[in-house]
Amino acid sequence: TIYRARHSGYSTEIRPMSPVRLTHATSLILQALASGSRHGFQIMDVTGLASGTVYPVLRRLEKEGAVGSEWEDEQGAREAGRRRRRVYQLSESGQVLADEARRRLARTQRVLADEALGRVGASGSGEA
Repeated sequence: TIYRARHSGYSTEIRPMSPVRLTHATSLILQALASGSRHGFQIMDVTGLASGTVYPVLRRLEKEGAVGSEWEDEQGAREAGRRRRRVYQLSESGQVLADEARRRLARTQRVLADEALGRVGASGSGEA
């Protein structure tokens, strides 16, 4: 069963909770959205990921119900002299995923730092 929901002007499909793969790219995109990036170009700029990675992940997150999206106002885009952009926002479940992604990234950074320090301490020279 698929449910359609609108929240704060964003529409999304809501499916029964299915596990979202928290790949590195997915984690970066969730963090970018949680930090305020709202459209694809901002997400690409913040994450360094290519459009061929960002947009498929955003579509998958929308299907999973973690992200909602809508087209920005046509008049605002016209006044800015550009085409309309699709604007993305985390849903409640998306925020939970972003929090989990943040925890995993922090844990990975700690492990890598501990391993690097262990190598430095073991060699005594500071070179890995």
